[in-house]
Amino acid sequence: MNPAFYTYIQSLAGRDVTVIGAGVSNSPLIRMLCSGGARVTVRDRNPALPREEWDDLGIELRLGENYLDRVEGDVVFRTPGMRPDHTALDSARASGSRVTSEMEEFFTLCPCPIFGVTGSDGKTTTTSLIADMLADGGRMVHLGGNIGTPLLTSAGEMSPLDACVVELSSFQLMDMTRSPHVAVITNLSPNHLDWHLDMDEYTAAKRRLLDFQTADDFAVLNGDNPATAALRGRGRTKYFGGHTVHDGVIDGLLPISDIRLPGWYNVENVMAAMSAVRGTVSDEAILETVRNFVGVEHRNQWVATVGGVHYYNNSIGSSPARTVATLHAHVGRVLLIAGGRDKKVPFDEMARLLPDHVKVLLLIGEAASQIEAAARRVPSCPPIVLCEGLAEAVAQAHKLTAPGDTVLLSPACTAFDQYRNFEERGRHFVELVGELHRSEGKD
Repeated sequence: MNPAFYTYIQSLAGRDVTVIGAGVSNSPLIRMLCSGGARVTVRDRNPALPREEWDDLGIELRLGENYLDRVEGDVVFRTPGMRPDHTALDSARASGSRVTSEMEEFFTLCPCPIFGVTGSDGKTTTTSLIADMLADGGRMVHLGGNIGTPLLTSAGEMSPLDACVVELSSFQLMDMTRSPHVAVITNLSPNHLDWHLDMDEYTAAKRRLLDFQTADDFAVLNGDNPATAALRGRGRTKYFGGHTVHDGVIDGLLPISDIRLPGWYNVENVMAAMSAVRGTVSDEAILETVRNFVGVEHRNQWVATVGGVHYYNNSIGSSPARTVATLHAHVGRVLLIAGGRDKKVPFDEMARLLPDHVKVLLLIGEAASQIEAAARRVPSCPPIVLCEGLAEAVAQAHKLTAPGDTVLLSPACTAFDQYRNFEERGRHFVELVGELHRSEGKD
């Protein structure tokens, strides 16, 4: 039991609390606040939010276009997708509201060590590896944050002997005033420039993972990535990278050949996770995790082999840098399905790889013309097929493949032009490949 959590809940009784965003991740928070006796107002852009879901809680709903009019309350919870300098939040602060977030409150109340992970690529894989290593080492582990599970509502049941592993996005970090005990930054490259003002702001948000550490804390940084190699923690700092590999063995412990995930970028994810936990759990636990870890859904996930053609789902590849890393992980030239809504990040670096890594480029979504333009500027550009959507892209790829080929969904863009998120896009791809598999079985 965590006494600080229950003191916190009691402090909210009778107070006016506003929660911005009524999505799945905020639902447990809203219910927790209501159960503690707070007077809760929920604000959401969606005017069709099903009100019956909240009828038993007695909350006030402000929905639709004007949902941010006169935001107020003793405490205001910002949703991660809302910039902390939004005028509605500035006005709330000016009127005396304390603006916070679910993650900021969790960091204040968590009774056990926190392992925090951020970066442009590899966050979820690294976070999952750390959690598995700690669990295999005998710790009770709480996994959450940007990876999908809110943690504040579970803080009351946590013990000082447990461990929390938290994936953190730049959106969450931007106004954080606390850092984890172990801070891991996998890498930094241009990303989310459709939301951040520029690369400097994006980098500063990521760096906040380190900014509030103490001399007793630990930072794990990518020594091979120029942006992270230039950083340093406030306590002990460990740089992972190629310099730790000798005779195919990482840090004298782990043979690279034991890693079941494809691509050097996954070797880096394993290095980061191993560096974060080594000394906290046994080397045997680390080795056991790595030898059994086969990846995370939507992250270069093998889906099926249909007619001798291999299909991979890398729907998480929502930036050109992610797609570049995934192309390097595959041997030979793939049929690449890309496109969606761009993040205001140029596609030129990805385009330069196309002649050597892509047999056919199948483009979908709002950014199809931008990717096509970047690709056509490159000598020996592969054939380009413009498709109405993912279903047509998979069907066209199926027609163009030969046994031994690989079809890779790695969009280099967000899914928001056609899907709610990258998971929905990835699941649609898996369904489409499943339909191909079933139709092949009938032939």
